Amino acid sequence: MIDCASLLCVIEPMDMRRGADGLSTWIQAQLGQAPAAGTGFIFTNKPRTRIKLVVWDGNGVWLCMRRLHKGSFVWPKFGDSTFELTQEEWKWLIQGVDWQRLSAQLPDGWRM
Repeated sequence: MIDCASLLCVIEPMDMRRGADGLSTWIQAQLGQAPAAGTGFIFTNKPRTRIKLVVWDGNGVWLCMRRLHKGSFVWPKFGDSTFELTQEEWKWLIQGVDWQRLSAQLPDGWRM
């Protein structure tokens, strides 16, 4: 479980070669937010096969990456520059499941 006040997904695809410092700088410059303010920031690449999470734990910055071997992450294409996820939506997102359909049943063999 991610321990942060909120999870904010950035809609714009990001270069996955960026590290914690590069993403923290981007958060400050483009979103006008402090990476250490208690929000977890989630980024994806253009094909939506990888996500990176930047979160401050009070002592330092965590940078985590997840890559799907099949399929892609469900990500809005239009609208605001960011969107907020609940903890439940986060669990679905990292499994590669369409988190926008929380009432849908998981396919046979999938576990949360």
